[in-house]
Amino acid sequence: MSDDDALWAALADPHRRAIVALLLERPRSVGELVERTGLSQPGTSKHLKVLREAGLVRVRQDAQRRVYALDPAPIAALDAWLTPYRSLWNRSLDALGHRLDAAAGPADGTDPPGPPRAAPRSVGPHRSTPAPKD
Repeated sequence: MSDDDALWAALADPHRRAIVALLLERPRSVGELVERTGLSQPGTSKHLKVLREAGLVRVRQDAQRRVYALDPAPIAALDAWLTPYRSLWNRSLDALGHRLDAAAGPADGTDPPGPPRAAPRSVGPHRSTPAPKD
């Protein structure tokens, strides 16, 4: 399996993505990760092993604890891979923004040029004053 394949495979699991999200906040010990994810200690350790082998996390020994932290290099590789797709998405969002701006009319609150808008029609009977009491 290539490094890229290992990276994508590691991130395919929702538990591992949850661990990555927790490590994004700050480095954490295995015990903290067990507590925050609700997984067992052996299960958490297996997920951390996959993340470590994919290069996504680093581990350091702190007395009796192992503390895990994200390694930014693989995340940068993912970002580089996603760059062409991001520009595609940005173009789509820009086009949507232009359509919404055109539909909303001028920013000064005046109606756009063109035929006058019809007055809104009400649906069903309504009263502008309260109904008389019997």
